[in-house]
Amino acid sequence: MKKFLGLSLAVVLSLSMLAGCTSNNDTETKAPEATEAATEAGASNDAASEFKIGFIYDGEVGDGGYTQAHDDARKELVAATGVTTMYVEGSSSDSAAIEKICEDFISNGCQMIIGTSFAFQDGMLVAAENNPDIIFEHFSGYYLADNYGNYFGKMYQMRYLAGMVAGLQTETNKIGYVAAFAIPEVVRGINAFALGVQAVNPDATVEVSWTSTWNDSALEKDAATALISKGCDVIAQHQNTTGAQVAAEEAGVWGIGYNKDMAYAAPNAALTAPIWTTSAYLITRVEAAMNGTWTSGSYFGPASDNVVDLAPLTDNVKEGTAEIVEAKHKEIIANGNNDGIFVGPIIDNAGNVILEDGVAMGDGELLSPDTMSWLNENVIGTVQ
Repeated sequence: MKKFLGLSLAVVLSLSMLAGCTSNNDTETKAPEATEAATEAGASNDAASEFKIGFIYDGEVGDGGYTQAHDDARKELVAATGVTTMYVEGSSSDSAAIEKICEDFISNGCQMIIGTSFAFQDGMLVAAENNPDIIFEHFSGYYLADNYGNYFGKMYQMRYLAGMVAGLQTETNKIGYVAAFAIPEVVRGINAFALGVQAVNPDATVEVSWTSTWNDSALEKDAATALISKGCDVIAQHQNTTGAQVAAEEAGVWGIGYNKDMAYAAPNAALTAPIWTTSAYLITRVEAAMNGTWTSGSYFGPASDNVVDLAPLTDNVKEGTAEIVEAKHKEIIANGNNDGIFVGPIIDNAGNVILEDGVAMGDGELLSPDTMSWLNENVIGTVQ
């Protein structure tokens, strides 16, 4: 399909009917007098610009992390396809609120809706059932319907590489990991990171601190600070803000970010970060939606599909780290889904055998809360 260059100018469209936003800890819903959705127009006088897509974000587009990574992908989508996009930031996870946002997007001409938070899936599914002619794509969820698909990337592959960086960097052999919620996505990431640590430094441990939030930078910073007080000299995270990295910077230890390259927020601490690069997937799916070939499905793409990546290693990493990590990175890219990360022998931190020698864990097990409910033997903590 011919590609069109989108306009860089973003204008703001007031949509007083849109749902309310939430506080940073996502527990208190408040209804502002009017909510705004930003709209970015595609190439003028072109059929593609008439195709409208609504994006629902749980955080702010300038958060320097998760939401900004998704918004970068949206901008790249506009530039590549010429479509018109709208977005709402700071959205409530309340299902009724999400359903309302979807309905308001549809009333404003959106033919496709993309939600970027796990918590949005229930409300989006109701909206999809009520609007069978509208296409829905949901990031990180698992629901499917004729007009509702989900997508995610094998971020655990990049977590493994980040774990190798941490294992090679630590002097105390104590690594901290600030984590949001004990859902398969997060637990899978912790375990992959820990396996990466273990591969290069069997003596190192990874201590997990759960925050039960995605977007509370102060709480995330406090959790990181507590881990540092225990002797952790590398701080990794599965959180949406830069709070944990700022804590590492202020304490003079090392940091591994997430979602986007967070080196700007902690230049003296930053080592690298597993990052999202979902625009390639979105471009393919939107082009299919525009030409009538879109079909529902569940996508769990490897790094070879260019949906996940590792931010460039900074000059802070130890000598020799780049060569070791680059070699493994190339191996993971070359092998696609057969990355060899969750392959036995794997033992959990309670002494249970998770995988026998040579046995690999399949995608279904990696995605399931029933089977991804353990922590690797070098992890300090429990699945809460």
